[in-house]
Amino acid sequence: MPAKCRYTDNLKDFLRLEPSIKSDIIREIDAHLKDKSRELVESGLSEEEATATAIKLLGPPRLVARQMYEVYSQGSWFQALFAALPHLLVAALFALHIWQNTLWLLGLLGIVIATVIYGWCHGKPAWLFPWLGYCLIPVIAVGTLLIYLPGGWAWFAVTAYVPLALLVILSVTKRTIEKDWLFASLMLLPIPIVLGWMLALGIGNRLPWYEHLHDVAHLVAFSFAALAFTVATFVRVRQRWAKVGALLTFELLVIVIVTLGNRSGVGTGGWLLLALLGFLLLIGPALIDRKLRKIEHKSLTPSNKPTP
Repeated sequence: MPAKCRYTDNLKDFLRLEPSIKSDIIREIDAHLKDKSRELVESGLSEEEATATAIKLLGPPRLVARQMYEVYSQGSWFQALFAALPHLLVAALFALHIWQNTLWLLGLLGIVIATVIYGWCHGKPAWLFPWLGYCLIPVIAVGTLLIYLPGGWAWFAVTAYVPLALLVILSVTKRTIEKDWLFASLMLLPIPIVLGWMLALGIGNRLPWYEHLHDVAHLVAFSFAALAFTVATFVRVRQRWAKVGALLTFELLVIVIVTLGNRSGVGTGGWLLLALLGFLLLIGPALIDRKLRKIEHKSLTPSNKPTP
């Protein structure tokens, strides 16, 4: 494979941007390399030397990809607001104490489903993934409640349900990681909040969690408002390290908020497990992405074994 093609292919692997933006960048880089190589050939270098020199002057693909990311990754204020909107709507449900109104809940669910379908069918823009996370929450919440079924039914239901739930979550997460593993982490952010509040209120433990929820509704609203602020920050900042920092800061903040609303007597061990879950949901997509890339590179590498 020519050096220029290897360079653009490597650059394409490192770029984590919208497909249309990525295609434009690759075309611009390719045109720049051709123009620079032509100039170097005219100055007396061979075509191979000219291409190698042009690539060296441009810089390593990883560095160029990071620079391009910082130029193009910042979303507009409208995109930031729209990405934060689902969390703001949930925060409003609890702040206004209308979470117990079935019509409001069904209306919010309808808005989420319609928005997810629209975004998924229109190129999966960056604002989609905060909305997509709410489609996964019912899957996880139902699985959590199954463990409180009486007798042996709990084990039977969990054994049948968990593999199906994991298949759905991993399938959606994998499709999201193909775009950018950071979007998968962003999508999974509501899960620690929901599980944390289920843990704090003792949902399923035959405790009066319904009454407790009235007492801590303001804290629940605040946790989702904090999530909305985190998402807006994520969309607006340019650097990847700043985006990761915003997500990690929120994971720590949500543990503090949910702990303040603890009504079920959960000890330190429970909160440590919740913190570990939040960390895994944050860093897990990065590990999966790394594994998928290794598999992809192995499949694309020609075999060195001699042919019989």
